[in-house]
Amino acid sequence: MKLSEMLNLNVIEINLKAKDKDGVLAEMVDLLYKAGEINDKEKILDAVKKREELMSTGIGHGVAIPHAKCDGIKDLCAAFGRSKNGINFKSLDNEPVHLFFMLLSPEDVTGPHIKALAKISRLLKHHYVRELLKSTNTPEKALEIIHQEEDKHL
Repeated sequence: MKLSEMLNLNVIEINLKAKDKDGVLAEMVDLLYKAGEINDKEKILDAVKKREELMSTGIGHGVAIPHAKCDGIKDLCAAFGRSKNGINFKSLDNEPVHLFFMLLSPEDVTGPHIKALAKISRLLKHHYVRELLKSTNTPEKALEIIHQEEDKHL
């Protein structure tokens, strides 16, 4: 499955309002809840926070991929968010994070979950893709960038 097929305009927020890590996680989970992708946002937010406690999902270069597997999730789902000012996410390189991909899946879905994480990581390893996503002004343009670059690189 393509990343651009998991995303839609309802799960993309290019102006995240959160000022800290917990706020970003809550805002991203809320996007998925409002879009009807998940049912129990408190349970899922708790699962995402517990995953973060193990090790930050801030992978460096201004990117974080918070993710979790949890009961109450029907299918693999994703959201994309951007923070213009950046968030201290305790990333591997200690740099602020601007680009967030949240990935959630049911407990029993391992292969597709890992493949999706790898796709996101491979796509965002390209500096110019990160810069395009950091400078976009609309969710539509963000989705278009993800779709076009995914076709080139994945």
